[in-house]
Amino acid sequence: MTAFPLLPRRSFLAKAALGMAAAQLAPIVPAFAQSAGTPSLRRLEPLKNIDAGSLNIGYYEAGPADGAPVILLHGWPYDIHMFVDVAPQLAAAGFRVIVPYLRGYGTTRFLSAHTPRNGQQSVVAVDIIALMDALKIKTATVAGCDWGARTACIMAALWPERVKALVSVSGYLIGSQQAGKNPLPPAAELQWWYQYYFATERGRAGYEKNRHDFARLIWQLASPKWNFDAATFERSAVAFENPDHVAITVHNYRWRLGLADGEAKYQALEDRLAKAPAIGVPTITLEGDANGAPHPEPSTYAKKFSGTYEHRLVSGGIGHNLPQEAPEAFAKAVVDVARG
Repeated sequence: MTAFPLLPRRSFLAKAALGMAAAQLAPIVPAFAQSAGTPSLRRLEPLKNIDAGSLNIGYYEAGPADGAPVILLHGWPYDIHMFVDVAPQLAAAGFRVIVPYLRGYGTTRFLSAHTPRNGQQSVVAVDIIALMDALKIKTATVAGCDWGARTACIMAALWPERVKALVSVSGYLIGSQQAGKNPLPPAAELQWWYQYYFATERGRAGYEKNRHDFARLIWQLASPKWNFDAATFERSAVAFENPDHVAITVHNYRWRLGLADGEAKYQALEDRLAKAPAIGVPTITLEGDANGAPHPEPSTYAKKFSGTYEHRLVSGGIGHNLPQEAPEAFAKAVVDVARG
């Protein structure tokens, strides 16, 4: 595993094969809409939509309109409900909380049928900067997990004037296509099984046909000690029915391996990211003690954060989806770094 991983971070780990098996913020019980048939399952509703860049972005908003902005970014294959218990805590603490669906998820749609369904790393960050512009947000604390953590890191590296502070699960996740060309030991290559699956037409067709079962498997492997129920998974799985979801997912992983081109207009950004720029904004990185996804050791990336920095290990069998599995710890990190 390199210090600056570009390759995806979920998969078959040895410990998953062997057993596949935080100071507290006061929990807040919000008045969310209830999903049919599961009265205890909260949803982030109502949703809003706004044109931003090449997208009409669907997002959830909570908290006072004049509160300090916090943007929460989900990953693959998850959705905004990664933050279903984080958002109300931050809103109750006085923050203006924005939780957008990334391109290819939920109610987010492309404004033009002719726009490339591009999933390269820089373009997702460009989307969120465009969202900030559309919402007239000059600066925000940005926090994320998985694709969302990478996106937050990219925003902080390329547009530090727009990012007040950063929370990133699994640390510094900026990479490059060049890094993606480096072969790994056989056991490590096995961990990226689905990346190679997506590299084939069979894989694209298989994900199109079986996206829900595929995502459920990833959830189980990435968080082997998280006993989520069917209703919790299905609440998020609805977001994968977005008509661009498969195209964005497959392009992202093919781009990482250099099997698909990005858009030329983003190449200058990718060139800057390939140099693994340091991040100077105040940062807290988080890691779960039972993360079933490949992830770098904190010691390998600590020096990439040149500003105020802290790493926190969250214990208790917490897997890859840390915001949903340990919402109090994630929310506390956001509050601490935003107010630090």
